Amino acid sequence: MHVGSFVLAAQFPGQGQGEALHRAVRSAEVAEEAGLDAVWLAEHHFVPYGTCPSAITLAALLLGRTRRIQVGTAVSVLPTTHPVALGEQAALLHMTSGGRFSLGVGRGGPWVDLEVFGSGLEAYETGFPESLDLLVRWLREPSVSAAGERFNFREVPVVPRPSESLTDTAGPEVVLACTSPASVRMAAERGLPMLLGMHVGDEEKAEMVALWRRHARACGHPAQTVLDAAHVSAGVCQIADRRTDAVEALVKAMPGWLRQGLGAHVTVDGRARGMRDPLAYTELLCGLHPVGTPRLCADRLAATSERTGVSRFALLVEGSGDLAATEENVRRLGAEVLPRLG
Repeated sequence: MHVGSFVLAAQFPGQGQGEALHRAVRSAEVAEEAGLDAVWLAEHHFVPYGTCPSAITLAALLLGRTRRIQVGTAVSVLPTTHPVALGEQAALLHMTSGGRFSLGVGRGGPWVDLEVFGSGLEAYETGFPESLDLLVRWLREPSVSAAGERFNFREVPVVPRPSESLTDTAGPEVVLACTSPASVRMAAERGLPMLLGMHVGDEEKAEMVALWRRHARACGHPAQTVLDAAHVSAGVCQIADRRTDAVEALVKAMPGWLRQGLGAHVTVDGRARGMRDPLAYTELLCGLHPVGTPRLCADRLAATSERTGVSRFALLVEGSGDLAATEENVRRLGAEVLPRLG
């Protein structure tokens, strides 16, 4: 089992954007000091839900400031960027970090981002598979051409080529954010591990892993490859000496952040969008994830891994909204929870 932090650079009410980004960077540095396995970085545009607009840029900074920990994007939003540009950046980070970079990609949402970056709604609604396949080819082949609906260009060499890295791995892993059976099947067809969201519980995640395995086998992937797939489960972690104190810390801070952060999303085409009740959502997360004493948190992580077959975790540790409390939370995760997991 591998436990990492999930960093959103969340801007809580009353905070500035610089404060949110400073907490994000500092929490990642502390994650390495505390012995965590990875840091996963989120990406958002134009909303205080997350103030990092380029997860891969922040990953580059953190790879330069750390020496051991794996740094990944969770996720780089593929419809708003060119897959070759993203592939070049991923290859560069893989090669210069000694293989410590993981590229998580996702479809994002039907937000105004698609208008601002000029990719249009079709990039979100129908163009994702083409972008994903071009990205994966770029990270696996020596030269690439394209003749698709969105991308059409002559064959060009891949420079730098990930397979020429001085590491044991041929290229950076690609992890796909999955929220539906269709996206699960898309990941399975390509043999890509999944990133599963923090809004779903063990039962639904277990069903998604089972579907992935069935579809991957049906697509001809070797049995051992299917069994070894290292899926990632996103969640929330808040540690305290009493569970009530851990829950209280999140219930005090997270609803305000969720209300202003999620409420700021604007759809590109004016479509109606629903929004979860912030307090109810916070309480749901507290029930699903490791929130409580160190023993409870360890037991919850172990139980989720056993029930779902997921071996990696990306845990939101900044739910209190406070830098000092976030640092303490990360240190307790490393010192009091990880040893209980073996």
